[in-house]
Parts: sequence; structure tokens; C-alpha cells
Amino acid sequence: MPTVIANGKTVEAQVPCSLEEFLRAQGLPPRSVVVELNGEAIPPSQFPHRQVRPGDRLEIVRIVAGG
Repeated sequence: MPTVIANGKTVEAQVPCSLEEFLRAQGLPPRSVVVELNGEAIPPSQFPHRQVRPGDRLEIVRIVAGG
């Protein structure tokens, strides 16, 4: 199975797929995270349109509300 690097760890994933599909497959609601794909910050509006491919590097940070 193809792999990507997410937060420094190798993750097996059904890629290529959209960034939104990848996040959902990892159990992450797309509106709850900030994502950098191969060094580029991706706005949430682009999650359905950006493709994740084998070997891509992602940094995914959960948004936590509070105060």
C-alpha cells in the first residue's frame, strides 16, 4: 500500500485521493485541522481539490477551542 509522511510518521493510505478524503480516512474532521502539504499551507476550502499522492509530506495540527 502507498505511504505518505504525516507529522513525521509513515502512514499507509489509499492515495492518490483528495486531502479531504485523506483526513476523513484518518478520523480527522476537515474543519478541525490546519494542514501543510509539502511545505505549503492549504486553506480548508481547497481540501476537496488538493490531491495527496504517495510520498507526500503532511503536517496536520488539530484546532483546539478554549479559553
